[in-house]
Amino acid sequence: MPGARRIAVVLFNLGGPDSAAAVEPFLYNLFNDPAIIGLPWPLRPLLAKVIARRRAATARGIYARIGDRSPILPNTEAQASALAEQLRDLGEVRAYCCMRYWHPMSPEVAGAVKAFDPQEIVLLPLYPQFSSTTTASSCRAWRTSAAAIGLAAPTKLVCCYPTEPGFVAAAAALVRASIAGSEARSGRRPRLLFSAHGLPKKIVSRGDPYPSQVEQSARAVAAKLGLAASDWTICYQSRVGPLEWIEPYADEEIRRAGRDGVPIVLFPIAFVSEHSETLVELDIDYRHLAEQSGVPDYVRVPVVGTTPAFIAGLAALARGALASPAPVRSQAGRRLCAAGDACCVNPVA
Repeated sequence: MPGARRIAVVLFNLGGPDSAAAVEPFLYNLFNDPAIIGLPWPLRPLLAKVIARRRAATARGIYARIGDRSPILPNTEAQASALAEQLRDLGEVRAYCCMRYWHPMSPEVAGAVKAFDPQEIVLLPLYPQFSSTTTASSCRAWRTSAAAIGLAAPTKLVCCYPTEPGFVAAAAALVRASIAGSEARSGRRPRLLFSAHGLPKKIVSRGDPYPSQVEQSARAVAAKLGLAASDWTICYQSRVGPLEWIEPYADEEIRRAGRDGVPIVLFPIAFVSEHSETLVELDIDYRHLAEQSGVPDYVRVPVVGTTPAFIAGLAALARGALASPAPVRSQAGRRLCAAGDACCVNPVA
């Protein structure tokens, strides 16, 4: 459309291997991120290579259970297409998937965006809760890639949206349906577990606001559902290695539910796209653990994906960013980090 306003919306996501052969280089990219391993060059890439080689066989086994590839890119492409449709009244809007650890990564996406020659760019993470290991890492990689090719269009970043109304509404609707199904099968009120990817405690101790924003999300969804505090809890999954990770752990909460004899409805509160942590860890491994632990009924709630409410929420975030003079804003325009949290990128007081 000649003369139309040209807007690029860049959706940040983790990424995942697209074949068995891609697993080891994907792991190398992950562990070579200074946000994940803080060692200086050249120690970090050397250690990343060692860790990737050691973990590759186990990781390939995980991905073999879901067809040797992560579904996260096609999931994100569907979200990008739905979002662009929501924003088409603004002009010529193109939504791009930008993965952190596997293709398409920031150098190639920045090149595609530059070829489009947008007048404005919105960086929109598919991480509702901010962390230095996700949003900040993706943003840093993007800025490096954009600067390297001279991509200088005015750029706005949405740093976090833990209680964005569309996200909360979409999550609540999915959880409500799962609770009703569990109650019908078991005859008992289930315990709702909000599961999020864990973080090492040392990262949180540096001021990472992720746990406090996960709590904001969980409280908002629970409030939307009218749940009492005793009906739900937050837990963290996917811990690896010898470091101490934030608690409570998801596997321990599943065992506790088994001891209490209560059903579980588990919602991945920090994931908006399906990938190995949902399709393998939650759907297969934790289901097996629940059965072993005597949990009467185990339901894993789907991610919000392309649900209309969530996509409408993303569109509202993009519109808010475009309308704001600030280069970085939260869902509300202001800082959402808890007092004392030090590493949120949002400079708004």
